[in-house]
Amino acid sequence: MNKKVLIIGFVWPEPKSSAAGSRMMQLIETFKSQDYNITFASPCAKSDNAFNLESIGVLQTAIELNNSSFDTFIKDFNPDFVLFDRFMMEEQFGWRVTENCPNAIKILDTEDLHSLRKGRHQAFKDNILFDKSYLFNDTAKREIASIHRCDLTLIISEAEMDILKNDFKVDEELLLYLPFMLDQISDDDITKLPKFETRQHFITIGNFLHEPNYNAVLYLKDTIWTLIRKQLPQAELHIYGAYASQKVTQLNNEKQGFIIKGFAEDVHTVMQEAKVCLAPIRFGAGLKGKLIDAMQNGTPMVTSTIGAEGMFGDFEPNGFIEDDANSFVNQAIALCQNEVLWSKMQKNGFAIINNRFNSQKHKKMFLSRIESIVDDLNIHRQNNFMGQMLHHHSMQSTKFMSRWIEEKNKA
Repeated sequence: MNKKVLIIGFVWPEPKSSAAGSRMMQLIETFKSQDYNITFASPCAKSDNAFNLESIGVLQTAIELNNSSFDTFIKDFNPDFVLFDRFMMEEQFGWRVTENCPNAIKILDTEDLHSLRKGRHQAFKDNILFDKSYLFNDTAKREIASIHRCDLTLIISEAEMDILKNDFKVDEELLLYLPFMLDQISDDDITKLPKFETRQHFITIGNFLHEPNYNAVLYLKDTIWTLIRKQLPQAELHIYGAYASQKVTQLNNEKQGFIIKGFAEDVHTVMQEAKVCLAPIRFGAGLKGKLIDAMQNGTPMVTSTIGAEGMFGDFEPNGFIEDDANSFVNQAIALCQNEVLWSKMQKNGFAIINNRFNSQKHKKMFLSRIESIVDDLNIHRQNNFMGQMLHHHSMQSTKFMSRWIEEKNKA
């Protein structure tokens, strides 16, 4: 009988809107490759950008927070695996899964370390260098507890693996480095891409609900773009992203070549039209989907240290990593004007995608790891006493708070 997977989504997947949406689709495809029966459930309202999962044979169901109807639902479904999309979903539903399906393997997909992103944002706002005092925040206490309560946690960046092991002392047995899982780029794919001379202008892209993206656009507007236009007065910067609110659209200035394009129906098309991708990200965590898009479509980039984190490993980047505004601008202009340099950086990007984000290699590792946990579940859980302890205490507190909210809602 086919194994069953329940995915509890923080939001419904929107692969055209965010890297998180693409990541979720990659996980779903991995389970589908084994013919697992998949149900995707979420308490979130569905937007127009949500992918229709039923079109690929995945059942969709709405669930409610703080409602015992979930207990009946999960008992009836009786999954072999439950994947929590971000730690907040494990907090809400983890204890119910354990109570009703104690043998289900619990997997947490962090997307990125929320505690790291939050700490960096706070340090940025305080105009202070980020350090451990910012890392060990209240979100970290919740997120690390959630990691301990799960049988396996998927970590998208090697930098975050290091932080979890070295700063938070999380046992490596509970973690799996699982970055974006991407198809190989063939020589045939490369020859079909638009060449240097047919491309024009600069591009940046990112979901505007994500604060690091909005901040990067402001930084481009206030600092970077002014400096680029001084040297390249005809240049344009095309800014794409889902959920462009009024505070974003009002930044549009055609006279300055700073053009808010909004939602991109097809990221590959707009990325292939551009010559250079700009991503001056000043805080955040995880892997940057915009840099993946740039590499896949042969578009060299300039980014920051935060943007590049976990992306390139030992490989040469597909562009430049600069935190100083003037250096950032000079490298962006060099890429725009120098075809030899541009072509070299483009090749670097293809090598990174094919070697570091090889879908077959990472899928195999993931499936092998979850099967080994299935085969040795009791020992795996015995070795995680911290998780048992946290589960015992948090299950009581979360459970009774949830019961109280449910009764209050009834009243």
